[in-house]
Formats: sequence, C-alpha cells, structure tokens
Amino acid sequence: MSERLVIIGGDAAGMSAASQARRLRGPGELEITAFERGRFSSYSACGIPYWVGGDVAGRDELIARSPEEHRARGIDLRTRTEVTEIDLAGQRVLARDLAAGTETWTGFDKLVVATGARPARPAVPGIDAAGVHGVQTLEDGQALLDSLAGTAGRRAVVVGAGYIGVEMAEALLNRGYEVTVLNRGEQPMSTLDPDMGRLVHAAMDGLGIRTVGSAAVREILTGDEGRVRAVVTDDGTYPADVVVLGTGVVPETSLAKTAGLPLGTHGGLLTDLAMRVRGQENVWAGGDCVEVLDLVSNRERHVPLGTHANKQGQVIGSNVGGDYATFPGVVGTAVSKVCDLEIARTGLREKDAREVGLRYVTVTVESTSRAGYYPGAAPMTVKMLAEKRTGRLLGVQIVGREGAAKRVDVAAVALTAGMTVERMAALDLGYAPPFSPVWDPVLIAARKAVAAVRAAG
Repeated sequence: MSERLVIIGGDAAGMSAASQARRLRGPGELEITAFERGRFSSYSACGIPYWVGGDVAGRDELIARSPEEHRARGIDLRTRTEVTEIDLAGQRVLARDLAAGTETWTGFDKLVVATGARPARPAVPGIDAAGVHGVQTLEDGQALLDSLAGTAGRRAVVVGAGYIGVEMAEALLNRGYEVTVLNRGEQPMSTLDPDMGRLVHAAMDGLGIRTVGSAAVREILTGDEGRVRAVVTDDGTYPADVVVLGTGVVPETSLAKTAGLPLGTHGGLLTDLAMRVRGQENVWAGGDCVEVLDLVSNRERHVPLGTHANKQGQVIGSNVGGDYATFPGVVGTAVSKVCDLEIARTGLREKDAREVGLRYVTVTVESTSRAGYYPGAAPMTVKMLAEKRTGRLLGVQIVGREGAAKRVDVAAVALTAGMTVERMAALDLGYAPPFSPVWDPVLIAARKAVAAVRAAG
C-alpha cells in the first residue's frame, strides 16, 4: 500500500516538495495530494510589481507550472480548496471546497505545511475600502490592475517603504501615477541602516517619488461611493485614487498554532535542519510560514523569500521521498531596485549586531561599478560591518546604480564561510575595466574594515 503525502499550500515550498518527492517515488509508492486555496500554483509573487509596472507582459509569465501540469505529473493538486483543520492525532486534514462549500477529511502518513505568509495590514479605519490593495498573490495583482483601469485619477499612495513598497512605487511611477510613499520609519528600506536608507530616500525623491518618513497611517478616507480618496497620518492628509500596502508580511500559521505545532518568537513554525517540524516525526514545514537560523547571529529569524522557499521545498521533498537533505540556514541576503537604483544587503545591520551583543566597527566607501575612465561607470556606496575583536565579517549593504546589487553575493559567500575582512580583502576577484575598478568596491570596503579593526585594537 502506498504512503499518503498531504501538502497544504500550492506555491513555491509546497509544490517544490511535491515535485521532488515525485521524482524520487512514483505514484505506486507515494500518493500526493496538495491543497491550494487560490486558483494558481508555483508562481513568482516577487514578479508581481514588474507585471503591474508593465515590465512583464502578462500574468501567465509569472507561472512556473500550472495546476494542470502538476496533475499530469501525478500530483493531485486541488485548487480553490482551503484546509481549515489539522488533526495530528488522527493524521488527517479537513478541507473546504470554496466553490461548492463542501468539506472533506483527507488522511495522511506525511504532512507538509507550506501555508506562506499574509500581509500585515494596519488596523485603521477604511483599510478594507475599495481601491486599497495588497500584492501578495496573483489574484491581488489582477485586482490592482483592474482597479487602476477603473479609476481616472492618477494619484497613488504606497504605505510602507520596504522591498514591496519601493518596487510598487516604481511600478506605479512607470504607469504615469503621481506617487507618494508613506513610511513608518524615518528612512525607507528598514533592512538597511538609516545612513544607507537616506541614500535610497534621496534617490527616490530624485526620481519624482515623494517619500515621507515617520508617517504612521491613522485612517483611510473614502468618498461617497466607498472608494478611497485620501490617507491620513499624524502630520498630514495625502489624496489618493489608489492605495497599495507594502507593510510587510507575517507567517500564516493559524492552522499550525491551533494544531499545537511549535512557533518561534516571530510567529513562524520551528523546524530542524531537515525542515521537519520540531517534536514531530511525520510533519515538515517550509517557505514563508517558517523561521530559519541566521548563520551570522545564530538566532531564529523570519525571512520570507522565494529563494528560501524553493530550497526548503527541495529539502522537504528529498526527505519525504527517502533521500536526505538539510537546510542549514541563511545570512539574510536580499536585493531590490527602484528604477535604476539598486539596493542590496546581507548579514547584520548595526541594530542587529547590538541586539545580539556583538562589538563591531563600520566603514563606508564610495566607488564606481567600473573603472572610472570606462564609459558607463556608475557611483556605488558600500557599507561593511566587522566584529571588533576578531575581524569577522558581519554584514554588507550596497546602494548604487547598474552593477551594484549583485556584488553583495561576494559578501554572502564570505559570511557563509565565516571569513574575516582580512581574508576577504585578499579574494581573487575578476577584473577588467568594463566590469570593475582594479580594486572592486567590496574589496575596498574590506581593506578599510581591516584598518578599522586594527585601529580598534
């Protein structure tokens, strides 16, 4: 008799797990049933801002594998079906068909929880008004595009200035909207230190995006027809024909919590290196609903990124399928852009280092993406943190133009390897004038960090 694998969630982690398990074990050995409450599967939520902005031609471009393709591979993917209860003792889940309204119990031998994350919507009056949109799913993206097509106004307010906020600001600017970004913090991109955030702020202002710091939303005003007309903060009221929420996400773990599965301080599921839920023999979890180990701070974090979700799904699928794999952790690498400004970070910010009790030095350098004399050389700012006593690299942040963001990958490798800035400064990186100065900007920062560590004794 074949084993029964049930997966809750039909996007990156869930369907990567299903696909990998199917590669390892055929339908006669492993029966796979997956539940997805939406209509789509295996799509790039990270691409939604670029679809909205017109860089991606259409919605289907973001779909890696459709439900029909999964079914053809022997995976019983049931869309528009929401799991409402996990019965661990009985090894079964209760699922509701959202179209028919019927409920059915499905038994499992192995369970994968890949319920993702939900938008952190501010609890203010008017937040559910027409014209106020999150951008978490493909359905959200389509609803926003329909909303833009249905209003003649050209004033957009983006609430939040994290990755989604700045990317949606660019998308709306590309569509010809007058864009205002309201941010609770003083500077945009709270994943950066404030001094680097100021560079992003100045660049956004230069692009024509009005960015307002320390602007907590208190109310969303509506017109006679119930559609948004303005956003109110403590310091002002900002007219709006459309509002986009970029206020971050939190793990969607309500099902798991009710079932008694262990959650961390950030609300995400806790797993071991094999992505098995702690304390459970036959339950795994991956994607935006889990917390992961930060390899630099050695603490659990919630880092909702598609790269992690796909890797974790592969690990789960390998283990469920009888192979062996682990997910050791992350260093917190992320890149983004707003128009031609590139933004990157990896490792710890100053705030993070202080919170875990690390003593550190920081350096900031200005350089260019190519040899200064070569056409197209663009300015770049690199900030580096190193541990004061040992010189261990702790973090890197980069803000610049073309060629800036992906340089952070060198730092991500160095962090994963536990390198000191002295060792990093000796790395044999590629050089030619079209690609880099003789001293790459990251290596310039490393050399300066070496000097700072020595000066600190």
